[in-house]
Amino acid sequence: MSEFSGSERYIASTDLRLAVKASMTLQRPLLVKGEPGTGKTLLAEEIAASLGMPLVQWHIKSTTRAQQGLYEYDAVSRLRDSQLGDDRVHDIRNYIRPGKLWEAFSSEQRSVLLIDEVDKADIEFPNDLLVELDRMEFHVYETGETIKASQRPVVIITSNNEKELPDAFLRRCFFHYIQFPDEATLKAIIDVHFPDIEANLVRDALAVFFKVRDLPGLKKRPSTSELIDWLKLLVSDRMAANVLKGGDIKDALPPLYGALVKNEQDVHMLERLAFMSRR
Repeated sequence: MSEFSGSERYIASTDLRLAVKASMTLQRPLLVKGEPGTGKTLLAEEIAASLGMPLVQWHIKSTTRAQQGLYEYDAVSRLRDSQLGDDRVHDIRNYIRPGKLWEAFSSEQRSVLLIDEVDKADIEFPNDLLVELDRMEFHVYETGETIKASQRPVVIITSNNEKELPDAFLRRCFFHYIQFPDEATLKAIIDVHFPDIEANLVRDALAVFFKVRDLPGLKKRPSTSELIDWLKLLVSDRMAANVLKGGDIKDALPPLYGALVKNEQDVHMLERLAFMSRR
C-alpha cells in the first residue's frame, strides 16, 4: 500500500503522515480538525494527487442532508414528464441522481472521498452516515439495488469545531488535530510558495505575523493561508515590504494588514495598541 508523505506544495508533519497511514490501515475515516487555513481541505487534494487517486469532494453546507450524499430521487421531474407523455418515465433510474458517496463507491479505481466541514450541517448529519461509511454500501429503495464500494475509498472528513460531533461518529474515525505550524515549518511552507523570496523579508514578516497572532483577545488569529496571501502582496509591493524592516506592530498597523486581520474588532485592537504606544 502506497503511503502519503506530503508533496512538493504540501508540507506534512510526521504526525499527520502517520495519521493518514493509520486511517488507511484501519480503513476508517480520518477526521481532521484544526484552525481554519491550516490545510485540512488541501490535505485530501494532496493525498489524491500524490497517490494517483481520483478525488471526490463533498462540501457540506448548513442545508446539506445526508441523503444527498447517497442519491436523490427527483419525483417532481418524473411527474412533469408523465404529464407531458415523456417515455423516460417508464424507467425510474432516469430520475435517480447519484450523490458523492455513490460516485466514490462506484469508482473503478480507489478514490479519496472528502467530506468537507462536516460540522456545518445539522447535528444528526454525521450519525445519518454511520452505517454507510462503516459498511461502504447503501440501498436504493426506488430501484431495489445496492451500491457497494468495489474499492474502499480513503475518507477524509474535516471539521472547524463549529459544533460537537456525536460520540458514535467519533468512535468510527481516526482523529488528528493539525497543530499550527512552528516557525521552521512555516519557513518550509513559504519556500514551497516563494522559492526565490528574500530571507530578510521572510524574517521580518514572520516576526510581525507571530506578534499579531500572539495578541491577547484577538478574535481571529491569522492563519497559514493568510500569511501566504500577505507575503504575496509584500513581494509585489516593495514599499510595503520596506516598512516591515525593524518595525513593530506596537508602533503602527502592519502594511497591507487586510490580508491578515479579517474583522473590525481586531483592527481596532491593533489601532489602539499603536495609539497607546505613541502617547
